[in-house]
Amino acid sequence: MRTSGITTEEQQFAQELLDFIDESPSSFHVVESVKEILILHEFKELALEKKWSLLAGGKYFVTRNSSALIAFIVGEGEPDLYGFHLIGTHTDSPSFRIKPLSEIPVEGHYLKLNVETYGGPILNTWLDRPLSLAGRIVLRGESPFTPQIKLYHSDRPLLVIPNLGIHMNRKVNEGLELNKQKDMLPLLTQITDDLQTEGILIRHLAETLGCPSEDILDFDLFLHEYEKGCLIGLQKEYISSGRLDDLAMVHAGTKALASSKPALMTQVLACFDHEECGSTSKQGAASPFLAHILERILLAQKKDRESYFQALAHSFLISADMAHALHPNAGEKHDPVNRPILNGGPVIKISANQSYTTDAESAAVFEALCKQAGIQFQKFVNRSDERGGSTIGPISSTHLDIRSVDIGNPVLAMHSVRELGGVKDHLAIANIFAMFYKTL
Repeated sequence: MRTSGITTEEQQFAQELLDFIDESPSSFHVVESVKEILILHEFKELALEKKWSLLAGGKYFVTRNSSALIAFIVGEGEPDLYGFHLIGTHTDSPSFRIKPLSEIPVEGHYLKLNVETYGGPILNTWLDRPLSLAGRIVLRGESPFTPQIKLYHSDRPLLVIPNLGIHMNRKVNEGLELNKQKDMLPLLTQITDDLQTEGILIRHLAETLGCPSEDILDFDLFLHEYEKGCLIGLQKEYISSGRLDDLAMVHAGTKALASSKPALMTQVLACFDHEECGSTSKQGAASPFLAHILERILLAQKKDRESYFQALAHSFLISADMAHALHPNAGEKHDPVNRPILNGGPVIKISANQSYTTDAESAAVFEALCKQAGIQFQKFVNRSDERGGSTIGPISSTHLDIRSVDIGNPVLAMHSVRELGGVKDHLAIANIFAMFYKTL
């Protein structure tokens, strides 16, 4: 399979993705970035605790935990006849979360932070890089049940996880197993006589927010790479960035929904949190979050539960996550014949053991959409002796009885601090999502 040259439109849309990722260093920031796009396109936010009144063709979104979001355009047709067209994504990426009481002094000279691994990062890719912090800070509110939430994103690199020099680790290039508790703790600062080390992180956060330290009750803070993503390659055909998995799908899905016109079916974008650690949270795909929102959409249109189940029977879900591309230095790790490449088009992911929800019928639906949009597609299956990953697709299928396909754009170095994707693929998947939202 050969790909044609990269167009200016494709490069511009890839740069939009890089800007989106740069503004979204944590799942909390991802939701804010998505909200900004939706609000510009006249979507209105709904409160979960209030009764809804929805209009046909109306544009709405809801959030949960400030880290998950579901947006939708109410269908103009009868919901029990036309159902939902859904795209499912996730806002989180592998990283490291700061633990409580995080400061660890080292022999009176260094101060490092205690962190817990989140998800499944490729550990060694995080070494020797400028790192920063992002997430949310919880402040004292008017009552114990109404704390204030502030987003935090350091505007400069704060941390580094240094490698051990080769002279002290002569066999490092023969393979090294890193211990998550011992080897992955980031260095924060040098201890000096006038530096008060105890509570230094809380004081830094308080200074940044302009509030007293005692007002900070807790935080959800994660490490992220400080350096921005970029387009690389002789033809600028590749996207080099952290968190392509899964912010590329979040960005493409958001842009597709935001630009969609109302249709007979209800168009839905679900951005879940915690996919990288199992989805078992109130804002994850294993929760009833999506099922409840879909039912409330019908209830707000004076429909009953019977109509809801009829709507599900007319619905279709695209579970959108990234896929493995053929590795130029490790071709033996791939299936002998199903070998997706960067810039070769979106990938349909298939697993006999249901790690992905794709079956022949749902694959055929996605293939037809690709052909209708004039976009080539690829297929991915793991080597039969390799255990692959999974997605929100199978999890969502345990809660929603609807047809579903697992797809994604091909990437290299999945779960590295810096992944590699294809410029052509990103615009291609956005165009397919747009086709999906308007096609019955």
